[in-house]
Amino acid sequence: MNSAMTILDTIGDTPLLPLRNVVPPNGARILVKLESRNPTGSMKDRMALAMIEAPEEDGRLKPGGSVVEYTGGSTGVSLALVCAVKNHPLHLVSSDAFSKEKLDHMRLLGAKLMIVPSENGKQTEKLTRDMIREAHRIAAETGAYITAQMENTDQLRAYWTLADEIWQQTGGRIDGFVQSVGTAAALRGISERLRQHDGRIRMVAVEPAESAVLSGGPSGAHKIDGIGAGYVVPLWHDGIADETERVSTAEAKAMAFRLAAEEGLFCGTSTGANVTAALRLAERLGPNAVIVTIMCDSGMKYLTTFSRDLEP
Repeated sequence: MNSAMTILDTIGDTPLLPLRNVVPPNGARILVKLESRNPTGSMKDRMALAMIEAPEEDGRLKPGGSVVEYTGGSTGVSLALVCAVKNHPLHLVSSDAFSKEKLDHMRLLGAKLMIVPSENGKQTEKLTRDMIREAHRIAAETGAYITAQMENTDQLRAYWTLADEIWQQTGGRIDGFVQSVGTAAALRGISERLRQHDGRIRMVAVEPAESAVLSGGPSGAHKIDGIGAGYVVPLWHDGIADETERVSTAEAKAMAFRLAAEEGLFCGTSTGANVTAALRLAERLGPNAVIVTIMCDSGMKYLTTFSRDLEP
C-alpha cells in the first residue's frame, strides 16, 4: 500500500448497478451510477477535488490559503473534506433550507459556517442569490479564494472522468443519460464527453417542476436539495440536453422512498428526481435501450428530513 495515500485517493471509480424492481415492464434497462460510494457519500467529492487542485496547480490558491464557497450542502461537505486533507481553512455559506445532516457534516470536517435564513425552509432564487452575495463579500473582505461553483469550469474535468467511467462500464452500450441540474456542471461535463464517444446518446436534464426555469417555467420554491437554483445558471446552455423533464418535490421524494424499499438504494431527493425522469425515458426508448442515471448521494444525508414523513 502507498504510504502517501489519503482519503482523496478513494474518490471515483464507483459501481454501476442495474435497477431490478423500480422499472417499467417493457421499458429500457436503467443503470444507476452509485456516487454515494464516494468518501462523503456524494458525487460532489469529484468536483470539489477538481476545484481545489486546479487553482493549487496554477497558483491561484497558495499552500494553506483560505477558501470560500456558497453551498446547498453536498458541495460544502465535499469541499470541507478536501480542504481538511489539504490544510486550507474553509468558510462556507449555506442555509437552513438544507438538511441538518449536511450542515453538521461541514462543521465536523472543520469548516466555518454562515447560515442565511430561508423562507419556510425552501430553496428559492432569492435564497441562492443571497448566499452567493454573502460568499463573494467574505472572499472580498478576507482575500480568500472563492471556488464559486455556479461559474467554475475547473470542475468539468471531474465530470469528464465520470463520463469515461460510465462509457467503460457499459462497454459503450448507452442510449440515454439522465441528470438533474444544480450548477449544470455535471450534466454539461458528462454530456460533452459521452457525445465525444457517441453523438447519438440522448441527454435529459431534470429540474424541479415547481421551479422549471430551464424549460421556460416561472421561478418557484421547492425542496429537492442541490438542484433548481431558481434561475438559468451561468454554466447552462441550451445545447447541453436534448430535452428537459420536470419532476415535483413530491414525486422525487416518493421515488427516493421506493428506491430504498424496493431496491435497497437509500438516496436523496435529487436521485429520486433522476430515476423518475429515467423511467419516463425508459418507456419512450423501449426494451432494447440502456439508460444511465446518477445516484447523487446517500440518504444518510437526509435522515432528519425524511423521518418527518415516516409513520411512527
